[in-house]
Amino acid sequence: MLMTEKELNCHLLDLLDLIDDIQEAAETDQAETVLRLLAKKRKQINRKLYQKPPLLSEE
Repeated sequence: MLMTEKELNCHLLDLLDLIDDIQEAAETDQAETVLRLLAKKRKQINRKLYQKPPLLSEE
């Protein structure tokens, strides 16, 4: 199923929201391993979200 760039960006932003929620819980429990993994995933998502040229080319 193909997505538009807007749909893909919305999905990636939803993932960032989820990471924020998990990070908040991990900080409360001082879960350092989880925090490092979340930082890595956030960087990967941001790379996809802000890459040039866009992930999908409008044809």
